[in-house]
Amino acid sequence: MVAVQMEDNNNNPVFYDDQAPAMPMGYGQQSDKADLLRQITPEKIVELLRKRLMGQMENEKGQWITNKYLQTNAISEMGAWELSNLMLSVSNSSTSISKLDDKTIRKRAYSLTETSVKMMITNWIEYEITNTAQLNYVAEIVYSISFIVMKQADAEGIRKMIMSIRTESHHSNDGDGEKKRGLFRR
Repeated sequence: MVAVQMEDNNNNPVFYDDQAPAMPMGYGQQSDKADLLRQITPEKIVELLRKRLMGQMENEKGQWITNKYLQTNAISEMGAWELSNLMLSVSNSSTSISKLDDKTIRKRAYSLTETSVKMMITNWIEYEITNTAQLNYVAEIVYSISFIVMKQADAEGIRKMIMSIRTESHHSNDGDGEKKRGLFRR
């Protein structure tokens, strides 16, 4: 192995080995699936909603600040945390790659919404619920997020997509479509 000298953008010397490291067999198949699974993160939307439920928004510097226009329907930090934790029971990557049917999805989303409404009525003072419109507003958010995340699992949608990536990756590693020929074949 020979070290090769090159220069970076600032004309500083940089040394590289002239031999590339060996690539393991099957590279790309598992990493494509793993990359996709890492990107399926419904938890992030729940974190965003937690802040929004408290009437906050992100400014240009990436800091969360209170927005006066979001305060009408904002709930307390305690309420935002408890309701977002409830949504996390279905808003996760495990649910997204599950196999759920439409009836199960609708029943579960309705059940979560019903539980959230009971929590808001029971804890209306702690959650700073001041009117029925605010209660309906939060309930719609809980239902929508829960339903949409679980709909990703309807008919194995995400699961089938992941499997197709593995299949495509496997086929692309087999060659470029040419027939393989043995030592004595033409």
